Amino acid sequence: MMTSIFQSPLYPIANPKSIAFFGASNNYSAMGSCILSTILSDGYEGTVYPVHPTENRVLNLPAYAGVKEIPAIADMAFIVLPTKIVAQTLKACGERGIRHAVIVSAGFNEVGGQGVERQQELQQIADQYHIRFIGPNCIGVANSHIKLNATFLPSEGKQGFIGMASQSGSFITQMFSYLSHRFGQGFSTGFSLGNEANIDMADCIQYLGACPNTKVIALYIESIRQGQKFIEIARNVSLHKPIVAFYAGGSEIGKRACLSHTGSLAGPDRLYDGVFRQSGIVRAHTIEELFDFCYALGAAPLPRGNRLIIQTHSGGPGAAAADACEGAGLELPLLSSKTLEDLAPFIPHTGSANNPIDLTYTKNPLDFFHGIPKVLLAEKGADGMLIYFLASAEMVRTALTGMGVPKEELDTQIETIVDAQCRSIASLIKTHGKPIIGFSFLTRENHFIAGLQDQGVPVLPSPERATRAFGAMVDYKRLRDKIILSLHAKESCG
Repeated sequence: MMTSIFQSPLYPIANPKSIAFFGASNNYSAMGSCILSTILSDGYEGTVYPVHPTENRVLNLPAYAGVKEIPAIADMAFIVLPTKIVAQTLKACGERGIRHAVIVSAGFNEVGGQGVERQQELQQIADQYHIRFIGPNCIGVANSHIKLNATFLPSEGKQGFIGMASQSGSFITQMFSYLSHRFGQGFSTGFSLGNEANIDMADCIQYLGACPNTKVIALYIESIRQGQKFIEIARNVSLHKPIVAFYAGGSEIGKRACLSHTGSLAGPDRLYDGVFRQSGIVRAHTIEELFDFCYALGAAPLPRGNRLIIQTHSGGPGAAAADACEGAGLELPLLSSKTLEDLAPFIPHTGSANNPIDLTYTKNPLDFFHGIPKVLLAEKGADGMLIYFLASAEMVRTALTGMGVPKEELDTQIETIVDAQCRSIASLIKTHGKPIIGFSFLTRENHFIAGLQDQGVPVLPSPERATRAFGAMVDYKRLRDKIILSLHAKESCG
């Protein structure tokens, strides 16, 4: 068992101080050139050694005719070359002393026939020279905390707490924009695994479990090749860090797609349900859920149970969230007499103190961000809250203008008020130790939504998604507690 992150074969790949790059040229349309361009434009601060047989400079960097000419032994080789010369290149790297690699090139196990033999040759070379590598047939690796984006799409430059291991490269690259624009997040570290000829999904879970920048782990899975290894590592990691998985391939059509994608054979859907439960992994049934669940689990404290209060000032979103609670295994408790008494000054005659708490309108709109949730979080019969956010900076502008605030002072005062309310919600979470998940049809273009998310309050785009995310948090705690109980039982028997 790995005792330090530095023992992981993925550490030099995710944190390289130098990269030997094979396959880039001054043709910017080539895949290798595109990836090297992204590495440079995203601000990687290590040393890159482009290797090219004829060019003296590649993308304004000094280039070397072969790996033997590189002046130092690189931490990692990055290979984006025609399939037929990948093996000889990996061998040359081994002879030079390079012990880690990413092989982007395709044409191996996933195409069958000679591709299977080519992949076996890569494995033999890796064994001979003690090389650990990701791929082949992958996209690359990203680590926002060292400004490494070795993929073909620029990132949004956001540091984040979601670590990801994916058997599809698209879910690394395409999610840069998705996470940034919706949640103000980025990856901590993302691995595209491809065919997993050497380093596999379980290795990534082990690394991300030890990664200090990763709070929660996302998995895109088409097949698990070493089931027992996967379960043992995931079970151990899930005791201290949430893991969420999306499995593709449970249907017959999905199985065929996975086979042609990475050469892997997917298994029955129910089998993976069992594997995930044994491993303490929360299962997502859509890609949206995968990232919603990870976002909520990484941003908010775990609820003690499944009892939820919904705070809203619009009946429709509250009712939609309440409807979604049943499917998510959540309960909506009635409020205690103490809570109702404390809440009374805040609720207008048009409001409702039933759960959901529908306030319709409050004399002081800022009570929605502090006074009201403070009372509701103190409710001993509840484990967390959902809050529907509708406020906008324009509403604050209108109020301040009506109060006679000079025009030249409006923007500064609006910023101060928005920041204070967002901080208030975030401080309540810390004070009470209970999760709050927001939901709103507004986006990060709204100052309140961006402010809440930037203060660490998860806000999701709909009541249904917020409710399912809260349910995922309850599921993770239940799975983790079950593993802990089984370990205690083994210890007492032993």
